[in-house]
Amino acid sequence: MAERKPRKDAVRNRAAVFAAADDLFTHCRNADDVTMADIATAAGVGKATLFRAFGDRTGLIRSLYEARLEPIREAVEQGPPPLGPTASPRERVPAVLDAVLCLKFDNRHLALALESTGSDSPYRTEHYAGWHALIRDLLRRIPGPADSDFTAHALLAATRADLVTYLAGDEGLSREEIRDRLASFTAAVLDARARQAAPASEG
Repeated sequence: MAERKPRKDAVRNRAAVFAAADDLFTHCRNADDVTMADIATAAGVGKATLFRAFGDRTGLIRSLYEARLEPIREAVEQGPPPLGPTASPRERVPAVLDAVLCLKFDNRHLALALESTGSDSPYRTEHYAGWHALIRDLLRRIPGPADSDFTAHALLAATRADLVTYLAGDEGLSREEIRDRLASFTAAVLDARARQAAPASEG
């Protein structure tokens, strides 16, 4: 019984920190302006609590993003079609890209903060590597040229948080409009790959 209270406090503090960070990143003008001290104050916890739990600001942002990402990851790993593993590669590629886009749109300030953290390239982050590997491997199962690695990068570039933020803000596109454009772009890429593969299959 004595161990339960700290665990409950930790869960409550984590939820408060996530809610505070989410709100601050959503309403800030620049993600870099949000500090650990700001998040601690808004969450009603000590700054030392944040550093113990998350290590640093980047660790906190990654943890919050991972929490938002988890339902999609579960759907991709064990859910039904079109996201789940039993769907055909041709069906799954656009579904995965759409899921990533929706995640970025719905959490674009948080995703933008993650993409801009630290000096490392956003292309070296664990979550990006995971999406890239999945799209690349699916493309390799679809007849087409042997450029699956590059094509996966190109398709994922259309879901970058900075692009999504620009399209939603400066271009004034709605969530559904961006989704429709991504779906059309993805279909065009897959159709082009199929056309390039056709002569080889006929011969």
